[in-house]
Amino acid sequence: MNTRPDLAPVIVGVGEIVQRTKDPAQALEPLALMEAALRAAEADAGAALLARLDSLDVIAEFSWPYVDAPLQLGERMGIKPRRRVYGPVGGETPVQFMHEAALRIQRGETCVAAVVGAEAQYAATAAQAQGATLPWSKRDEAAQLIRGSHYLHPMAARLGVVTPVTVYPFYENATQAAWGQSPAEGRAESARLWADMCAVAATNPHAWQREALGAEAIVTLNARNRLVAWPYTVRMVANPQVNQGAGVLLTSRGLALQLGIPEERMIHVWCGAAAREPVDYLHRDGYTHAAAQEAVLERTRQQIGDADRRTAGGFDAIELYSCFPVVPKMARRTLALPADAAMTCAGGLSFFGAPLNNYMTHAAAAMVRALRIHRAARSVSHDPAARGLLYGQGGYLTRHHTLVLGTSSPAESLLSEDYSVQQAADARRGPIPPLALEYTGAATVETHTVLYAKDGAARHGVVIARTPQGGRLLAKVAGDDGRGIATLTDLDQSPIGRAGRINPGADGLPLWSFSP
Repeated sequence: MNTRPDLAPVIVGVGEIVQRTKDPAQALEPLALMEAALRAAEADAGAALLARLDSLDVIAEFSWPYVDAPLQLGERMGIKPRRRVYGPVGGETPVQFMHEAALRIQRGETCVAAVVGAEAQYAATAAQAQGATLPWSKRDEAAQLIRGSHYLHPMAARLGVVTPVTVYPFYENATQAAWGQSPAEGRAESARLWADMCAVAATNPHAWQREALGAEAIVTLNARNRLVAWPYTVRMVANPQVNQGAGVLLTSRGLALQLGIPEERMIHVWCGAAAREPVDYLHRDGYTHAAAQEAVLERTRQQIGDADRRTAGGFDAIELYSCFPVVPKMARRTLALPADAAMTCAGGLSFFGAPLNNYMTHAAAAMVRALRIHRAARSVSHDPAARGLLYGQGGYLTRHHTLVLGTSSPAESLLSEDYSVQQAADARRGPIPPLALEYTGAATVETHTVLYAKDGAARHGVVIARTPQGGRLLAKVAGDDGRGIATLTDLDQSPIGRAGRINPGADGLPLWSFSP
């Protein structure tokens, strides 16, 4: 590992764009948003970096898939980076790409790297509804957009629990019970956390929603804020209906100085960690924790070392991935952060916006700006360097990646080629229950959710249950089972651990009923 000071990796430019239009003639396609974001990042750096760009990572894009997005973006911008990569699906990939770019810079393999992505789902959805043709670059009609139904168990697909909004509630409901919260207390924590994030988004000029909402508005049911999957309302879930792009430029400290970029504009890449859970959530040890998340966050705390001297887990700025409330709530507890800690710089995926896989690129831009402000304040008071934590995750609490940024470099390089903590994650994981999907008979609730129609009516509930022998299974609670749905949505008492029975349903699906 090369630790020459002149090869210390630094972020020198960040750029974002948001375009709130449905007009097909005015809406920018994702490639145009990416270009605008990178040119804004170059302007932010104050140096001609794009002409020197030799590494381009493009975040996987859904709203208008291209045949070769990195190549098309390079041609559009008149640049020819020798390394061009199109990312896999995953909300953690921007963090991974920045981490790996920093390692290449530290090794001397890359001079200038860009990580960029964009989505224009708001415009694409509007054009489809209007029957309008978008005057955008040719899209790849053969593109295979990876979704949960492609790799999760067929029984999960039959029961409708293969999308993020239907799977994360299994963790939300399980963790509330494990933490000793009533469902009402868990909902209140989510509402307070989301209100805090909404307040940050309201001050961020790049956020999609700029209206500050209180906790009560986030949980109160109405035509604009219906239940989606218990216990989540519309305002508690990520909002992919946005037109947003973001880009980050990284280089070495030595080259940055040669190009005249002032030290106070540089944000140093310190260290990070990564691990993952089994892809299918039915093949996990439980839903009250994620071993990979815990291992990644704990390793990151260990890397920075002197966390005790700070009030927020060793960090002055934090971005905890926030597709659904359970993710930052779990991360906060692992990091031992206080309940009122600021957990976003950008505003969260519900209010800042959720440009699918690219949110953490926006979060990095917001964090860079926040750390520059910290640097300016600390240069007067002579305080130690400020540090920020980026934590991204992808899949269904599946892939986890952190990156620590700082206003100066650490005393000794912490950036290691071996950043995986998969072995530690696997060691702390409990036994995986065998699937018993054909089982009928007595069982107990492991976790659950209820899926809702757009008119607010319960379509049906889904229970993950355990057999007396320890097997795991999925079962349906019929939408017209008033007692069953009421038990699953009781705000005073969690149904987890409650006994019931599985019988074959008339539709061929296993049917759950609670014991008297």
